[in-house]
Amino acid sequence: MKTVILDKSTLGADIDLSPIRALGETSEYETTTPEQVAERIADSDTIVTNKLKLNASNLDAAKNLKLICVAATGYDNIDTEYCKSRNIALCNVPGYSTDSVAQLSVAMALDLCIHMTEYHRFVSSGDYTKSGVANRLVPVYHELSALKWGVVGGGGIGTKVAEIAKAIGCEVMVCRRKSEGDFPLADIDTVCRECDIISLHIPLSDSTRGLIGRERIDSMKNGAIVVNTARGAVCDEEALADAVLEGRIALGCDVYSVEPFDESHPFNKILNCDNALLTPHMAWGAAEARARCVSEISKNMQSFYAGKIRNRIV
Repeated sequence: MKTVILDKSTLGADIDLSPIRALGETSEYETTTPEQVAERIADSDTIVTNKLKLNASNLDAAKNLKLICVAATGYDNIDTEYCKSRNIALCNVPGYSTDSVAQLSVAMALDLCIHMTEYHRFVSSGDYTKSGVANRLVPVYHELSALKWGVVGGGGIGTKVAEIAKAIGCEVMVCRRKSEGDFPLADIDTVCRECDIISLHIPLSDSTRGLIGRERIDSMKNGAIVVNTARGAVCDEEALADAVLEGRIALGCDVYSVEPFDESHPFNKILNCDNALLTPHMAWGAAEARARCVSEISKNMQSFYAGKIRNRIV
């Protein structure tokens, strides 16, 4: 069995890949450009990738390909219809990053709520010493027990965030398709209109693309906090940037419609805003989560080649 790992660097240099290497001949690339994909997968039985887009334009070259393993839960970068037409199996890794993503989502919301970065900067810049005043209370912040947290998406990550939000005192409501779970349910418009903190934990699909658009952003409370650790394209990024610049909302974001975003991306306008906290798609990547991811990929591969079904999408 020949396996190719196309974007090894996205898994981190500290992670042990021996569970995958033990299964057969393995070719590894730190990064792969879109133009290099077809050549590198040409004689592979299995592809392991995190972020690269795989579709007819490059998969046609892989005549021996039997299995694609996505080093992620989301698989919107893979053309599933093409895989079905070629009888190429696709496996993802559900649930491995729940704690990691929930942790960053909550940390972002708390930082923006308490204005921690601004207060730290006031001290570290020397302005606190120069002020001659024992304390500073600007910008104003509020107790979590006074805030309402809306969780959009009721899967594993959304549920974890809801549990943490409740534990730290927030009133919680959840927007989800299924009417189940331990939290009050609300539709997306109610969440956007009524909540002080709105965190997004939904997959990217035709129904969620642009879900948080300009009209819903305009309906939010003045000073509302939006946290996106889902997918960049579930939001109108231009509208988010405008609302941040106008001081109407605060934004914590770890995901973008183009990654990394280029100089034309609207978030370049908010890089130095105190009410924006942007991170480089790292919410999923705690060391423990990445080790689980590699272990699960290995188990997916073993199951597939043993004729068993495990974490199969296609």
